[in-house]
Amino acid sequence: MLTRRRFKNTTLEELLVGEAQRPREEAQGISSGIARERLIRKARRTKATSRLREWLTSGLQPPK
Repeated sequence: MLTRRRFKNTTLEELLVGEAQRPREEAQGISSGIARERLIRKARRTKATSRLREWLTSGLQPPK
């Protein structure tokens, strides 16, 4: 008999915050270079996505 896997219910916001923090933490452990810059850019993009999502769900009030 197959069993169903349980998944932790997380919001998109929680996922985006986690995705933004992980590359920043990895970048701190790497010396300057292309790999570090890519991780920092990924964290910035994820943070921007999070802010855009907040803006869209707020009734489209202009960003602060």
